[in-house]
Amino acid sequence: MMSEPVKLIGCFGSPVVHRAELALRLKGVPYELISEDLNNKSELLLKHNPVHQKVPVLLHGDRPAIVDEAFDGPPLMPDDPLARAAVRFWASFMDKEVGELTHI
Repeated sequence: MMSEPVKLIGCFGSPVVHRAELALRLKGVPYELISEDLNNKSELLLKHNPVHQKVPVLLHGDRPAIVDEAFDGPPLMPDDPLARAAVRFWASFMDKEVGELTHI
């Protein structure tokens, strides 16, 4: 499964892109970061995220992927639903707070 290249389409300073990078590193997945100009979006981004046209987009081969589902390694989310909800709350909180500070 790891033979296909992993690419992360992102941009500098985005907290959600940094979170995706952290998830890949925690799983031990080598990846290529493709830097996206959000003022001039690439065909690659538009092809793989045509509705929202936002980053990050994670590609495993030529298909979009979710880190915890596509790659082996320790689970990134707890099994307990309440604990998962807490993780999602704090991740969202940090995205909003950091995003407001950086105007992303």
